[in-house]
Order: sequence, then structure tokens, then C-alpha cells
Amino acid sequence: MSTPILRVADLSVRLGGSHILQGVTFEVAPTGVTALLGRNGVGKTTTLRAIVGEVPADGVIEFGGVATKGRPTHKLVREGLAYVPEDRCVFAGLTVAENLRLAERVPDPDYALVHDLFPELEQRAQQRAGTLSGGQQQMVAIARVLLNPNRLLLVDEPTKGLAPAVVTSVATVLGRVAERVPVLLVEQNLAVVRKLATDAVVIETGRVAWRGPATDLLADGDATRSLLGVGRH
Repeated sequence: MSTPILRVADLSVRLGGSHILQGVTFEVAPTGVTALLGRNGVGKTTTLRAIVGEVPADGVIEFGGVATKGRPTHKLVREGLAYVPEDRCVFAGLTVAENLRLAERVPDPDYALVHDLFPELEQRAQQRAGTLSGGQQQMVAIARVLLNPNRLLLVDEPTKGLAPAVVTSVATVLGRVAERVPVLLVEQNLAVVRKLATDAVVIETGRVAWRGPATDLLADGDATRSLLGVGRH
């Protein structure tokens, strides 16, 4: 079995007096897409934020076989841990080109890849990001991390609030990205999970309730209903 790019063991997070994560344990394979699933409010975003060091956490997090405890977020990012947060977080008053330029952290950023995946961003380089559609802003958010070399991408609900045609486009791009770098994906749209994910981890009330091949989970109607609140189809 190949060595995981990410290992999380007994992860515990308390925020504002609430025990959000209570011993979360899972691994992310060095290839493909691992989907992190669960109902709203169970701790999926908190898990990603703990991995990148944005919230204090107890337990073990190993990235590339090295413990991350005590290492600041900016150093983890420079080591190839990329994070696309929920709700895009673009700089609305800056142009598309300026948003991308701010994300550069290597001498030769990969604009060729970004423009290949998102040709529309090249065409809209001088447009202010705040005037873009939600789907176009999501493109900017993903493009910012792809300018730099990465060893793992954490992507939080990339299709949230997008029109169906845009969801398909974003899913296609993520599939192409996953051919280059492993992805830990938080996603509510099970059609997207079905298309992209090789493995799945389900969190319920702060704990891992299920983990295994994504196809096994999606084929189990009882599991998807009880853990995710949706039927098989």
C-alpha cells in the first residue's frame, strides 16, 4: 500500500466552548480525490482549517510523513499544502490578474496551466473580481493555488451555490487537477463526488462514521440516507 500524503489521527478541536472534532482519524492517498462528507455543521470545514493550522487542534496531523504541529500555515503552504476555502474569498476590488499575481510564490508561476484550465480568466484579466459571477470567482480561487507547485489540495465546497452547468465545469477542472496532485474535497453534491472521488470519509457529530471506497458508500442507499440525509439517487 502506498504511503498516504496526509494522515490525521485522533484530531480534536474545541472552538467557542464547543467540542467540534472529537477524535477524527483518516488518511488521504497520494493520488486521486478523497471526499470528506457529512451533513452541515458536523466539522468538515473545521477539519480542513485544522490541517492547514488555522485553528488550534490536538492530535496528530502528518503531511508528507512529517508532523505539522507547531508549523505555521505559511510554511505548510510553501511546502505544497494548498487550500481553496469555502465562499471563494477573492479580493473583490482587484482585477483577476491582480488576484492571481498576489498568489505567486515561485519565480515561474504556472500561468500556462491556469489559462489552459480557465481560458475565461485570461480573457477577463483586467476585470474586477467583484464583478465576476460566482462560478468565475470560484475559477479565480482555484487558479490562485494552481499557479504554484502543490503536493496536496484541500478544496472546500467548490460547487456551492453554482448553476448546474457551472458545477459540471468546475468538476471537470478538478478532475484534471487530480491527475496531477491529490485532492481532499469537501462537497455536498453527490453527483460531483461520484464523478471525482476514489475514497470517502464521512464525519458525523465530530467523529468519523464511515471511510472506504467512494463507490461503496454511494452504492449503499441506507448509508447515504443515514449519514448524509440523501437517498441513493
